Amino acid sequence: MPFLTEEQAKALMTKVLSYSKADECEVNLSFSDGGNIRYARNAVSTSGAIGQSSLVVSSAYGKKLGVATINEFDDASLEKVVRRAEELAHLAPENPEYMPMLGPQVYAAPTKTFEPATAAIDAKFRADATQQSLKVSEDNKLVAAGYLENSAGFNAMMNSHGLFAYNTSTNVNFSVTLRSPDGKGSGYATKGYTNVAQLDVAAATRVAAQKAAASVDARALEPGKYTVILEPAAGVVLLEYIGQGMDARSTDEGRSFLSKPGGASKLGEKLMDERVTIYSDPANSILPTSVWTGDGRPQEKVTWVDKGVIKNLSYSRYWAEKKKVKAVPGPDAFIMDGGNQTLEQLIASTEKGILVTRLWYIRMVDPQSLLLTGLTRDGTFYIENGKIKFPVKNFRFNESPVIMLNNLDALGIPERVVSGESFQHAVVPPMRIRDFTFSSLSDAI
Repeated sequence: MPFLTEEQAKALMTKVLSYSKADECEVNLSFSDGGNIRYARNAVSTSGAIGQSSLVVSSAYGKKLGVATINEFDDASLEKVVRRAEELAHLAPENPEYMPMLGPQVYAAPTKTFEPATAAIDAKFRADATQQSLKVSEDNKLVAAGYLENSAGFNAMMNSHGLFAYNTSTNVNFSVTLRSPDGKGSGYATKGYTNVAQLDVAAATRVAAQKAAASVDARALEPGKYTVILEPAAGVVLLEYIGQGMDARSTDEGRSFLSKPGGASKLGEKLMDERVTIYSDPANSILPTSVWTGDGRPQEKVTWVDKGVIKNLSYSRYWAEKKKVKAVPGPDAFIMDGGNQTLEQLIASTEKGILVTRLWYIRMVDPQSLLLTGLTRDGTFYIENGKIKFPVKNFRFNESPVIMLNNLDALGIPERVVSGESFQHAVVPPMRIRDFTFSSLSDAI
């Protein structure tokens, strides 16, 4: 299937709905086209192009739902997938939490989620970008492993109640790890954008190269509580647990860090430093996202944490009806306000502390306190009197992002970053945190 315009997608889904005999029917149509290149040990290892398309039909009889998927688009196949979804609906048990499909919705004007230049990325572009990265590695006598991928596509949905939504998007992600030849030093950088014009592969690789060279012969420090500067790539993997934890149902049922005894919640309470504001906004210029969410609800700007106070929770349609409140979808991406200092200025104003490039292998220890554990990697450095003094061996940490944001010392300029755990995009600042808990040493590089 080629890239369909809004009118072409609408025509195709109208045809699919014309075959439906169910009480309700919904059609979701998606298409993506892109490519990738991977390199290791300073040489390309894989390269490829991927095109994907799917049409998902959801048919309902009362509270019985059947879902079928297909990637063939001739008339016979379209009718066949509708019949299959209906057959499955008849076989399915009733879902007591089933919600009727939405009618027509009013969406904000589409945001700038699609950039023609990104959609035009080809194999030559990826090869040239890789060559730039490898040149930096070779010039610095380091060993590089990296990955670049790009995609362009659309998503559309339509149902038998008259709802229709359509969105196009582009994305380009780049990550690179450089090691010293003896394996004792490692540096990392990652970037992700809607518009490829913002991507500077060579500059990102130079940052990783500097850290790789500087992290050789790391010294061991005793575990304990330290002032740390978390670069955005390190901070995002902790902060995203806050974004994921704003669900009202898990809160009401006592399973969340926002739960209180007796089914109450901490909504409206100040849980973090007053400099902490976290929100989602489809129209954000740094990280634009779709104006509609997966079930067809409009996606609007929502402030989740305002000056440290929990302001909103996300509600599924079922839970919102049960609680008689507005059904607020969860964020497609979250944004955290910051300050006006660069990372270099944060370092320069730090008397003693540890600079953390990256955190990884994050695992939940306690959902109700949001206690997490994981490891530092790819460049961890000791700071003294505003200067990086020497590299330090990696640590295991045990920390809750809620407690962390109560120990906030300073915020830098927010930037778009890709999580190394969920691979989702967010906008977060570098953060200087007091009393960050490192529980043990790690032998990893």
